[in-house]
Amino acid sequence: MSKFTKKTAFRLFVLIFACGKMSAQTSNDTIQVQEPNKNSIIALSTEKSHLNYKSLIIPTALIGYGVASLSVNGLKQLNFSTRDEINEHKPDHIRLDNYTQFAPAVLVYGLNAIGLKGKHNFKDRSIIYGTSMLITSAIIVPLKHIVKEERPDGSNNLSFPSGHTAIAFASAQFMFREYKDTNFWLGVSGYSFAVFTGVYRMLNDKHWVGDVVAGAGFGILSTELAYWLCPKVNNLLGGKNKSTATMVMPFYQDKSMGIGLVKTF
Repeated sequence: MSKFTKKTAFRLFVLIFACGKMSAQTSNDTIQVQEPNKNSIIALSTEKSHLNYKSLIIPTALIGYGVASLSVNGLKQLNFSTRDEINEHKPDHIRLDNYTQFAPAVLVYGLNAIGLKGKHNFKDRSIIYGTSMLITSAIIVPLKHIVKEERPDGSNNLSFPSGHTAIAFASAQFMFREYKDTNFWLGVSGYSFAVFTGVYRMLNDKHWVGDVVAGAGFGILSTELAYWLCPKVNNLLGGKNKSTATMVMPFYQDKSMGIGLVKTF
């Protein structure tokens, strides 16, 4: 592969991340209700309660690419050529990706604290994000041990898929879903942190291109599933007792990730 082609492929990869995520959203329905004996029409906007198949197209495509990169020669060659090109430039290895993976979710809570409200209240968005992190972990951790792909730096065999990237895009999708209806550009801004995280997982020689692309897909998918499951999880945790309060929050400590749950009655 020529040097020009490798650089072009790398730029296209980043461009796909930046542009593709903006279209990963669940559509809203508009229901028109005609009042009797009146000429006016009232428009009610309600979000679909079922999982919209359109919201699964992009994550499915990204996951499909990542899986194919494990065995398709052309995609495997792109993994190696991208790694070789990165190593030619010897970029500094930084660890900001350990923190930027959570940045979009932190922004959601920060923006709500200063008055820029998202779609859900504190309890519901905590359940959604906590569920998303739980689904992400349930997918990523077993896959790493099943696939056993060696990392570019040879440190271990837990390369596929990228967990940092999955968390980053799950967080970015969470921010997008919370703000896409009220402030679209604010909503998509979280993807800049997700792209940074994914790119630096490669620059730090920890992941192949396919690992990062698959991680992005799994992250988006996890958040979409979390929004779909939110009413069910909310009902399971809260039931009909309105005096109960539940908070679900992810935590990250000493390179370990988990879910914390606090419930008061």
